[in-house]
Amino acid sequence: MEVLQMKTRLWNHALRKIIPVLAFVAIIAGCAGLKGQSKPAAVQEIHPGILAGYLDPETLPNSLALIPPPPAEGSAAHALDEEVSRTNLALRDTPRWDLAARDAELMFPEAAGTFSCALGIPITERDTPHLYMLLRRTLADAGLSTYTAKNHYRRKRPFMMNKQPICTPDEEELLRKDGSYPSGHTAIGWAWALILTEIAPDRADAILARGRAFGESRNICNVHWHSDVIEGRFMGAAAVARLHADPSFRTEIEAARVELAAARAKMLKPTRDCQAEAEALSQQLQSLNGEVK
Repeated sequence: MEVLQMKTRLWNHALRKIIPVLAFVAIIAGCAGLKGQSKPAAVQEIHPGILAGYLDPETLPNSLALIPPPPAEGSAAHALDEEVSRTNLALRDTPRWDLAARDAELMFPEAAGTFSCALGIPITERDTPHLYMLLRRTLADAGLSTYTAKNHYRRKRPFMMNKQPICTPDEEELLRKDGSYPSGHTAIGWAWALILTEIAPDRADAILARGRAFGESRNICNVHWHSDVIEGRFMGAAAVARLHADPSFRTEIEAARVELAAARAKMLKPTRDCQAEAEALSQQLQSLNGEVK
């Protein structure tokens, strides 16, 4: 028995010395793997500042076939849309309103910081080039997946009905010409959230919460109805499901995981003020009965 106890003590002592070494080797290996990877290949723009997605247009999910028509006037669903819209107007000129205006920005590099706090690292072309490219390209895939329904229904946006301000007044004329249902911004934000949870599953709750808030920012900005956002999430999920059949997308996911490990090993910090973001998000709607924290 004494011999067994002695061997156990020696083994535990050895483990305490070996484990830190193994961890260090793993970090170095990850960094070496990252250095060995080429930067993402150049991708053509389909619109100034917008890169082509991974999917060809004919392989995008068809929103017109996948989601129901927008709520009809006089229906319970339409009444809910109007109630959520009225409730969100109470957040105008608050920090949450300001964050919603920031969430409206889909151009890079600004948009890359959206999930920086939730992920816990910077998302930049320099530090995480594959992750950065992943977000840029899937923006097109998720956003464009909403347009067969958008162009068919041509639903008017809340500000066109209630005559109240929006958080991005410079975009008002453009938004008047763009159908409200479903929300393209929400599809993009939810797709990003789902993709990032695959890359950093240990941060899934924070990432998904931020993805939900990103869509709700469209309600707060007075540019989308509640049902627009709900079906936007559905289209974001549909786009991600389809993306998993694309080899280039899967390769980029693996490269982004390596970058995440390297960024963590370097202890890189998010690019945004995470405390200010958390305080703004604390003003989220607490329920659909009009309570606001």
